[in-house]
Amino acid sequence: MSLKTVCVPVASFSALQLVFVAVWLSFCSGCVSRNESDVVVYSALDEDFAAPILAAFERSTENEVGVIGKFDIESTKTVGLANQLIAEANAPRCDLFWNNEIMHTVRLQKLGILEPHDWQVPSTWPQDMVASDGTWCGFAARARVLLVNTDMLPDADARPNRVNELADPKWTQNCAMARPLFGTTATHFAVLRDIMGREKTLELLQSIHSNAVVLSGNKQVAQAVSSGKVAWGLTDTDDAIIEKDLGYPVEIIYPDQQPEQPGTLRIPNTLAILKDAPHPVAAGKLADFLMTPEIEDRLAMGRSSQLPISKESKFPPAVLPSEPVRWMRVDFEAAAEDWDAWAKTLADLFAN
Repeated sequence: MSLKTVCVPVASFSALQLVFVAVWLSFCSGCVSRNESDVVVYSALDEDFAAPILAAFERSTENEVGVIGKFDIESTKTVGLANQLIAEANAPRCDLFWNNEIMHTVRLQKLGILEPHDWQVPSTWPQDMVASDGTWCGFAARARVLLVNTDMLPDADARPNRVNELADPKWTQNCAMARPLFGTTATHFAVLRDIMGREKTLELLQSIHSNAVVLSGNKQVAQAVSSGKVAWGLTDTDDAIIEKDLGYPVEIIYPDQQPEQPGTLRIPNTLAILKDAPHPVAAGKLADFLMTPEIEDRLAMGRSSQLPISKESKFPPAVLPSEPVRWMRVDFEAAAEDWDAWAKTLADLFAN
């Protein structure tokens, strides 16, 4: 059985035709097979990256377990998938949620629609990468980094090295950040709110809003830097490494590395099994397959150059610097508190 992600309408069929269509639909991503050998995955990770790995899981079971994958292509796909899971909570269609960040996974955890799982990770796994109740586990992260145009800033000592420099008047309209309403930028400032406090974080965001160029997403920030529209910006490692690999004059800086600074934030992929999932056994098998050093290495070797969490990983991604990185200590569950009210405050601040 191969991974399928296609769906067709079933109107205007005869009774016999409907039988054949029903069988065919069991292979489609938007429809849920009730076959206990299938596992339904909602994935916010791009299909190009996730589908080959899900197909490898099928092969590992000698095709006894099939994967039905649902992928969303919208820019706000994580929010869309999370909202769909909330809407389906009383009658779940999804077995396993593969999120490419974490905040909305924690949102689902707090709503009580995730099922605890015995995650097969070592005791050395970072505490901020495992849910306190075992409902999710993080792996294969992206880092929040500064991307600098080296033609515009040839002097390494003059380059920014802190996130809060987005608010520094010396960089007015010459630095960029994504609007912090979705994805990793929203997660980043929710984490800072937990660390710095609500009022200080809002003050920082207001200053950034006045000082920096605010764009629609991290990809657009990276492209603005590589094209020379701004000297530098805050983005993710997967978007930054693409511009560097394309040969643009850019350099990646891991920010806030001094002892008195908070460190660089890394935001993991997360896996979570849905409460009352139709196929919990298959979902657990797939979760265990994905939560391995081998899968982290596959993601590290890919174009997104994701950062393995496991110390057993054998492939350091190209995006990592030669020197060790000081990672920010994070409580993602605390950062997700009062999410809806916080999100509305930011939406009002960044409305234009």
